[in-house]
Amino acid sequence: MNGNLALQPKRKQDRKTVVKETKRVVKTRRSIPVQEKLLYMFTVLVCVAVAGVIIFRYAQIYDMNLQIKKLTSDYQTMNVEMEDMKKQVEMLSDPERIRKLAESQGMVSMLEGGITVKTGDKETKTAMGE
Repeated sequence: MNGNLALQPKRKQDRKTVVKETKRVVKTRRSIPVQEKLLYMFTVLVCVAVAGVIIFRYAQIYDMNLQIKKLTSDYQTMNVEMEDMKKQVEMLSDPERIRKLAESQGMVSMLEGGITVKTGDKETKTAMGE
């Protein structure tokens, strides 16, 4: 044997690995009874139905608001048009304008003689009211 430890071969230790067997206790969960499963499913279905109804109602309210905005816009537009038409009626029903238009189309008014109508270039006919 050599006094130098570096040159000495390593000794293999013969140790046996001990495997320790342990028993594990597996606990199985008890399953949920059918009645309780049905109760949970019914509760979920009711919640989904209520949420569906609420969403449907909100959609209806949104649609009604759009219709209200459209009708309000139409109402305002028609009010503006109606005001324009009232001004036009007032302008067209002016007696002076009507008189000028009637004279330009050949009608002559005689206060005491009735109504005379020009039929030709220089011919006039009188309609007497009796």
